Amino acid sequence: MILAIVGPTGVGKTKLSIELAKIYNGEIINADSMQIYEGLDIGTAKATKEEMQGIPHHLLSIKKIEEDYTVFDYQKDARKKIEEIKAKRKIPIFVGGTGYYLKSALYDYQFIEEECTNNQKYEELTNDELIKKIESFEYGIVYDKNNRNRLTRLLSRLENGEVPTKNEFSLLYDDVIFIGLTTDRETLYQKINERFLNMLIPLIDEVKPYCIQNIKTKPLMTGIGYKEFYPFFENNKTLKDVVRECQKNSRNYAKRQYTWFENQMDIHWFNVCYEDFSKTIQEIVEYIESQNKNNA
Repeated sequence: MILAIVGPTGVGKTKLSIELAKIYNGEIINADSMQIYEGLDIGTAKATKEEMQGIPHHLLSIKKIEEDYTVFDYQKDARKKIEEIKAKRKIPIFVGGTGYYLKSALYDYQFIEEECTNNQKYEELTNDELIKKIESFEYGIVYDKNNRNRLTRLLSRLENGEVPTKNEFSLLYDDVIFIGLTTDRETLYQKINERFLNMLIPLIDEVKPYCIQNIKTKPLMTGIGYKEFYPFFENNKTLKDVVRECQKNSRNYAKRQYTWFENQMDIHWFNVCYEDFSKTIQEIVEYIESQNKNNA
């Protein structure tokens, strides 16, 4: 059995993963593209040692912020971890909101090989601008966001009217159970806003050295809760402006996560009971057990 816990930022995935790992003798594999990086802990809501409760966690803080790490790397590393964990007769539990990481690991995904084209018209666009244009097509495809050549070739194909097939890939493993956590939008947005305010002071301490030294590596320039602070330390924005922007970006990211998961994977969604989280855990355990009986 492989468990995959998905859902938008701030919904409670980390807490659930720890509880299920204790119940099923599991080990956790990170599926968050920002938690890969060492030193980006507060803004990514990385689990602390206390929160881990002794449960082994994999693919956390394995790269420095100046190192490259692509979805290709993740695919290789995650599949290796699956085999290692299963060899110990334990349960691999993926947890995270980076859908294309999860899909690359669990599906027979062959990355798009774009044919060479003349893409000089994209020379003035940044990688983020290329990604924004690609995402505007809303096909939900998986691609390497760190490879500029692939970005320009993919965008060229999309603009020429090519439509990628979304459901052409099969699960590599026949025992994957996808679990999605959700709640109503008002509650989720409130939790996102509150969580950011609660982490604000330690987050400022975390991001300040990067801003002061003007370190602008890719994870710092793409991760929500980091790039927004640079104008503040350059005296171009107020802290109130930064907080408002981070909260808004986090809410928008949660919307995109919902759209991606709903269109890409066969996920069973559970409404979280925040007043008594044990009820949510029990409901999910009953679902897992029913799936295991069906697969027996």
